[in-house]
Amino acid sequence: MGKKVYHQEMTFSDFKEGGFDKAVIAVGSAENHGFHLPFGSDTLVSQALAMEVAQRVKGMMVLPPINYGMSRHYDDFQFTLSLEHETVTAVLRDVLVSTIRQGITRIIVVNGHDGNIAPIEAAARTVKNSHPHVFLASLDAWWNKMEELLPPDTFEVWGGLGHAGEGETSIVCHLFPQFTRMENARGVVPDLPEGPEIKWRFNELTPYGATGDPSRASAEKGKKMFDALVEYLVSFVQFMEEKGWNYALSARS
Repeated sequence: MGKKVYHQEMTFSDFKEGGFDKAVIAVGSAENHGFHLPFGSDTLVSQALAMEVAQRVKGMMVLPPINYGMSRHYDDFQFTLSLEHETVTAVLRDVLVSTIRQGITRIIVVNGHDGNIAPIEAAARTVKNSHPHVFLASLDAWWNKMEELLPPDTFEVWGGLGHAGEGETSIVCHLFPQFTRMENARGVVPDLPEGPEIKWRFNELTPYGATGDPSRASAEKGKKMFDALVEYLVSFVQFMEEKGWNYALSARS
């Protein structure tokens, strides 16, 4: 049995005895993930990453996840629930400030959903500006780290990318196979032009609620992804610990 690191399972006594001096929070969504993945995929994966990292890092608490995200661009597919950008920003900002008031001044955000990237940036910048002594970092898009962390031949289609595509489906199959319906996995690789980023609604890209090719997913690929992401985050925390959480000193080293 691992350490007790999850806020919602702790008593005050657990907290005091745990020596917690840093925290991680997962931010996800409640949205359609094709015909084969659970609506909570983004939160489930991000929370699993947060929990595993906290098990391997001394003094790290896992805060309750934010289960809703900005998902309006997916809501043509059932059953998607969404907050507005401003709401996600406000909720995350308030959670961060509340955590700081409780004495935790080193916080990492692990995000699982594309629509949250801008709200996380806005919230984190606002909090950092008003609390300059606080260390804040965010893994905004874990799916984009895969090209850097894994061998180039790990994925078969589109570099594993896609909403409920090969990569995301793989990591959910590894972590939560009981929630998947792989017999229904279908997707499409959209033919997007080079140039400025097009602002789309998801039904303009796919009729299946999924992009990429989820049929090429496997739990084996998902384990490689999960292990690599955990190692990446743990190494980052350990590096910052060695530098006294001073990124300016780290940059000059």
